[in-house]
Amino acid sequence: MSETTHTVRPSALGVHHPLDLLTPAEISAARRILEEAGHVGPTTRFPRVLPVEPAKPVVLSHVDGDDGFDRSVDVTLLDTATGETLRALVSVTRGAVLAVERMNTGEHPYGQAQYLFEEYDRAPAIVKADPRWQAAMARRGIEDTTHTFVSPLAPGFFPREDETGKRVIRSLTFHRRFEGDNPWGHPVEGLVAHVDLTAGEVVRLEDEGDVPVPMEDANYTPEHVGPARTTLKPLDIVQPEGPSFQVDGTHVTWENWKLRIGFNAQEGLVINQVTFRDDSGEEPEDRSVLYRGSVPEMVVPYGDTTSTRFWISYFDAGEYLLGKNANSLKLGCDCLGVIRYFDAFVADDEGHPMEIPHAVCMHEEDYGVLWKHTEPGETPQVRRSRRLVISYFATIGNYEYGFFWYFYLDGSIQVEAKATGIVFAGACLPGRPNRHSAEIAPGIQAPVHQHIFCARLNVAVDGTENSVQEENLVALPMGNDNPYGNAFTWSRTDVTRESEGVRDANTETGRKWFVTNPHRLNHVGEPTAYHLIPMPGPRLLAAEGSSARKRAEFATHHLWVTAFDQEERFPAGDFPNQHAGGGIGEWVQQDRGLTDTDVVLWHTFGPTHIPRTEDWPVMPVDYYGFWFKPYGFLDRNPALDLPDWSTAGGRCCGTEVGHADPAPAVGTAHAVTGTGGHPTHDCHCEG
Repeated sequence: MSETTHTVRPSALGVHHPLDLLTPAEISAARRILEEAGHVGPTTRFPRVLPVEPAKPVVLSHVDGDDGFDRSVDVTLLDTATGETLRALVSVTRGAVLAVERMNTGEHPYGQAQYLFEEYDRAPAIVKADPRWQAAMARRGIEDTTHTFVSPLAPGFFPREDETGKRVIRSLTFHRRFEGDNPWGHPVEGLVAHVDLTAGEVVRLEDEGDVPVPMEDANYTPEHVGPARTTLKPLDIVQPEGPSFQVDGTHVTWENWKLRIGFNAQEGLVINQVTFRDDSGEEPEDRSVLYRGSVPEMVVPYGDTTSTRFWISYFDAGEYLLGKNANSLKLGCDCLGVIRYFDAFVADDEGHPMEIPHAVCMHEEDYGVLWKHTEPGETPQVRRSRRLVISYFATIGNYEYGFFWYFYLDGSIQVEAKATGIVFAGACLPGRPNRHSAEIAPGIQAPVHQHIFCARLNVAVDGTENSVQEENLVALPMGNDNPYGNAFTWSRTDVTRESEGVRDANTETGRKWFVTNPHRLNHVGEPTAYHLIPMPGPRLLAAEGSSARKRAEFATHHLWVTAFDQEERFPAGDFPNQHAGGGIGEWVQQDRGLTDTDVVLWHTFGPTHIPRTEDWPVMPVDYYGFWFKPYGFLDRNPALDLPDWSTAGGRCCGTEVGHADPAPAVGTAHAVTGTGGHPTHDCHCEG
């Protein structure tokens, strides 16, 4: 690989693999290069800074020690004084700006850049300084607004004359009675401020209705809830010999699995280059399963018609940046065991490195019985399942979202999204919510809404030349082929073009989608395969022709299959903020072939939420996801050689009492230990 075009070696920037996480040196270098090129001034901000992943041949041909690859950064620049937005491609290894694109101009606007953290502070200040807002609060009997919370929210796409071409945010108001009070329990119904962030003014204030502001206590912290229960006994999960995984930088090896951890400001956690070791042949073989996996977008459309909420359809990745809002997992626990953390760096609003310590958590979990059988007169055989868990949490406004990737000993992968936090509340007269909003506490309503996640799987089953099939169960009528009426079968249909790859789940037919490699056969002569098993919920319920439907077209179907394109990464487009719509619906119009090629599965999943009283004031976690499991990929159960813990000197659950710490890995991963050498049990904790 040529070295003459590089002025800085990647290793000098803290990078040793083309898919390594963005480093603070790279973020600083990108800012300096742009500043030297004249693109950064006093009012320049950096809404989004993402690593540019090298072309797939570069990654696949990389060998350890090769230091000749390019590292580039995709930088969005916003001039807060004028609203002008640029998108720049910066090579931090060549020290050059490779391309600059001007946005927000012409007859076809690109939408707005993602929001800045500082805009979350500026918008409330603008609103609270507006005399009309102050009068609206006074009319409701609230004179002291010192602690009142003004919530800045993405505006959707409704191109009113006073908003078109402007950087707009809408703000709703929630009253705090005192510092630390839960504001979501005191919504100010019917009050909407429309803010031009560039001009720094409220361009329009809507004040409809006279619903009283609820003042009942909605606090949930220990000082308000009262003493914690004492009936639960301690539950400790310890691994006396340390964990079974090994970490080298961002490369992870666990049992038969190998993979690489990624993370960026928009998608958050990314799983790269997943392989599963096949021990059935003469020599063990690490076989490719998945080139890249992530959850790059999610939309939260609301079903309420009131002026306060009809416009809500948040894109939590594309408008707010899931990764930039990731929690630093430090304090209280929601996973147990010996934990390894991965730190991440994103760019702050000024374009400087911002560390998110412990952004990603990795640990092992027991997962019950993996396989079991008893023959009469013989010793029962049972083996425990275990899974490797890689996860992170992001807080977007009132909600928390956890994204979990599970890797199992039998070659299965599970992806799970967890939703918790506080439901978005409004006020109503007790006993009189509207038909689109459920009353969850006296005078508190919460609108119906959806959380539709989109996973992107760039599959690589035994390589990049894959094909896709759909399987359905088929019931047979009684007759010559089914004389007893009990018979049924299945059918497989090839998905050969993108026009055929826009599909929906069907629980009645047990519909699944197979990714096959026709160039490799298993020992019964069938192509090796993995299959996606959906756990479907309702698709997007917004009506045809609505703004929400045009902007979130990815959510209108459970599956989209596309041919791989390096530029097609975000299913609602790169900049959905104030955009009319785009993304995957446009891509599939190319109708590219899907046979024996590099394919991407886009799978949508998630809840349609009619809030309940038990969701208040903090919602218990809801779980949604899907499976990606081997089907003819391996010639037999790969977990036959697991130890029988009942006879191996341990307990049947596969854990023993004791304490030990793993050796720290090189790179951004850290072993976290408590006092006395005992491993701490603190993952997924909010500081």
